[in-house]
Formats: sequence, C-alpha cells, structure tokens
Amino acid sequence: MADAVCRVLRDGALEGEHATSLTITDSIDSPFGPTVFDYIFTQLSSFVSSKKSQSRGIVLVAFSRSPSYTVELLKNRGIDVTKSHEWLRILDCYSDPLGWKERLKEHGAIKSLSVEALPNVSVSKDVRNLDELFSLILELGKGLVGEGKTRFSVAIDSVSEMLRHTSLSSVARLLNNLRSHAQVSSVFWLLHSDLHDVKTVAAFEYMSSMVANVKPLTTTTNALRENIDNLSLLEQNYKRGQFHASLKRRNGRVRVMCEEFSVEQSSIKFTTMSAVENAVTQSLVPKVQFNLQLSDKERSDRAKVVLPFEHQETGKSVQIYDGRKSLIDGTHEANGVPVEKLQKHEDSGRGEIIYFRDSDDEMPDSDEDPDDDLDI
Repeated sequence: MADAVCRVLRDGALEGEHATSLTITDSIDSPFGPTVFDYIFTQLSSFVSSKKSQSRGIVLVAFSRSPSYTVELLKNRGIDVTKSHEWLRILDCYSDPLGWKERLKEHGAIKSLSVEALPNVSVSKDVRNLDELFSLILELGKGLVGEGKTRFSVAIDSVSEMLRHTSLSSVARLLNNLRSHAQVSSVFWLLHSDLHDVKTVAAFEYMSSMVANVKPLTTTTNALRENIDNLSLLEQNYKRGQFHASLKRRNGRVRVMCEEFSVEQSSIKFTTMSAVENAVTQSLVPKVQFNLQLSDKERSDRAKVVLPFEHQETGKSVQIYDGRKSLIDGTHEANGVPVEKLQKHEDSGRGEIIYFRDSDDEMPDSDEDPDDDLDI
C-alpha cells in the first residue's frame, strides 16, 4: 500500500490539474515519519533516475538533515549517485538556515562556513523569506528539466521546521504555489503532528490529495504506563507500527488503506493487514442484536420459494396466477371476497408466493396506458 502511494507520486498530475500532493504525519508515539519519508523519496528517486516517472527530476528541500545524509541514503538503497546531478537538486536549508555562519565569517569570527561542497547542492541562507525560497525551488527544478512542459517533483523533509521560522499562512501559500505550478508533477512533505494544533494539521491535510499517518501498534499509552508488565508492548511501538493512507480520487471518492511496518537498521518493511482486518470484522459480528448470516436450513428454505413469475422447468405446463383471471374454473370465498382457485403444487416442500387481487373492480395497471386520461 505504501508502494501504491509511491506509484501515485510517480504518475503525477494530468494536464490542467494541481500537482499530486502527500502529507506524511507522525508523532512521538510512533516517530517513524522520517523513515517513511526516506522510503518514499528513494522509491520516487528510483523511478525518476530510470525515467519511469512523469517527473524528470527531484528538488529536495532539506530542513532537518544534511545533504550528505541524502547522498548516503541513495547509496545504501542501490541508486547510482554518480549521475544524480542529472535528476536531483538539493536546497540546503539545514547548514545555515538564518545566515548566521555567513555573517560570522564576514566579521572574522570563523574562517569557513563548514557547508558541504556538493555539485548539486544550493544553500538557502534565509528560510524565513519564502518568496525567495519558492524562486530557488523553481530555479533548481528548471535547471534540471528546462522550460516547457517537462515536470519535476518537490520533496520537503520537514514542514514542522519551516513553521519554526514563519507562519502557517506563509507555508500554506508556498505549498499551494508549488501545487499549482505547471511544471511541478508532485509534492510531498513530512509533518510532526504532535508539535502543532489540530487546525494546523488539518490545513496541511486539506491541501493534500493523499494523507499518510504513521501510527503505533498499541494506542493505549496510559494503560501501558500503568502496567509495567506491558512494557514489551510499548517497546514494540519503537520497532513496528501502522501506516494508514487515504487517497482522494478524481471522482471524489476516498480510498483508505492500512499496512503494518517494521523497522530494522534504518530500513523499513511493509506487510499487509488483511488478517488483522478479518479479525476485527469477526469481532464486530456478536455485538449486533440480530443475525447477519443465514443458517443452512434458512438457505435451503429460501431456495425452495417459488417466485410468481418464475418458470420451474419441471416438464409440466405451469400456470401461474397473475391477478387477472382464474387458473382453474370456479371460485371460492376468502374472507368474504370471491377469489379464483389457486394452483396446488404437488411438491409440498416448495415454498409459494400468492397474490390476491383486492377486488374484481381493480384494473390491472399493466394493461392500461398511463396517459389515457390526459387530453392531448
């Protein structure tokens, strides 16, 4: 299911649509958002480097980790970094986010900026100026794909870091400008949900066509803290978790999916939760006040019911009462109303549906033209 999210980012947006956007959220109870972000970033990088994606380049806006971390990550995932300059640009907002090192160097306090010198890395020295940041992202992206209709993707490793330096409205405007740009194929970002209020988290989710929530396996944190015997379950939350994703389709429907994941040595592995979902479904059945399933006898009895307009294929001529004429000459009384004799079936084990017309004055609707009473 995480692969399905990666494929949606790979496919990008149709002409005239906003770019595909993804919000990844985590919390202190399951702090694997950066690991999930790395997985999606490397998957998309693999698609882009092999030219199997709508976008032909990626611009990574690095707030929380250095560019060298990204280079090592790509190496460890088997992606050729020697040609990464052809499809990857890194906007370094980590080394000197507010330009302090630059000013210290100008005053002679330090000799060097200690900024990593990589061929495809540009440094932002004032992350508070989001208009300049937007221009830098577009400049780096167009440096990869050029002008025209060729698209590129944008990855922001932490919008929580951005919110430390500027307002929510400014960050939202930046993301909306990226989503609406004609050359941007997809945008995704990481958000630490427990660092912000509900309205902030809802604002980022509203701007997203996909939302991925990283959740713990066990959510009863208070109960675990009270019971020391369950500390092993609490430890599992720091090795395993759940990945919940909702995808907004073009027809307005929302597809919700869930997977479990496990983390070992900074690598993540996803597994389906079909068995867990089946167990949950079975646990819900006894809670209702009525039986949702038929027994074998009830199924057999239902199969024996003879529908009024069903041909039984028994080899005999079958006459079925249609509410208009008697099947057999003669009538009998039922509740004081004369009705036609009904056909008796030899097989008493079969069910039967019988229709009684209210009176002989009742006119069959199917024989009438519904527009006869209109003066046309």
